[in-house]
Amino acid sequence: QVQLVESGGGLVQAGGSLRLSCVGTGRSFSTYAMGWFRQAPGKEREFVAAINWSSDYTWYRYPVKGRFTISRDNAKNTVYLQMNSLKPEDTAVYYCAADTNHPSGSYYEDYYDMDYWGKGTLVTVSS
Repeated sequence: QVQLVESGGGLVQAGGSLRLSCVGTGRSFSTYAMGWFRQAPGKEREFVAAINWSSDYTWYRYPVKGRFTISRDNAKNTVYLQMNSLKPEDTAVYYCAADTNHPSGSYYEDYYDMDYWGKGTLVTVSS
């Protein structure tokens, strides 16, 4: 069983920055690919970014590429999402998720490829 807890969300003005954190339990955290997803009101959950177990590879949804950076610290069982140049359309609940079966990770087209999820943290970007 893997538990994931996100933090770092909040209200920020357009153009501002936030850093989300996700702490995971379990000794095998370093072997999981990790991802960030988001869900805006009335919309489906969508992929944002992912990172493989060793941080060698990362993937990003096109609209956030160049603005968001995913990283991880396996010694702290933590994955991060640094979000810069935020836009009102980035407003959503952001979820951390783990893929325990494919350490190599990928661009996750389907959110149900992930095995475990956090409860989410709300990011609101005002214009």
